Amino acid sequence: QLQLVESGGGLVQPGGSLRLSCAASGFTLNRYAINWFRQAPGKEREGVSCISSSGSSTHYADSVKGRFTTSRDNAKNMVYLQMNSLKPEETAVYYCAAGEYFDQAMCVMALEGYYDMDYWGRGTLVTVSS
Repeated sequence: QLQLVESGGGLVQPGGSLRLSCAASGFTLNRYAINWFRQAPGKEREGVSCISSSGSSTHYADSVKGRFTTSRDNAKNMVYLQMNSLKPEETAVYYCAAGEYFDQAMCVMALEGYYDMDYWGRGTLVTVSS
């Protein structure tokens, strides 16, 4: 069974940090670009970041640039999203998603909804509140 599972969400104060993890089971991630998305209550899904299959290239939405960092460890079949200086408006369910053989351009366009991802996790809730 192929699946992605996110973890690491929770309650954090404004200005705080969280590290999300995305674990793959049933397949290996080394052929897949991994994107992070988020969806806040009552809002449309928003692309956050993407990382190439090798980890050599990353891209971030302008809203998180300089505060979020995505990384991966293909040996462990894991991808991460380090989130710093979190804001209340970033309260959302965060999802990781995999795109097989996505190049960097496809990775970026998938953030904007122009490509469908191949696999999605079920999400992890991040709540930024004092």
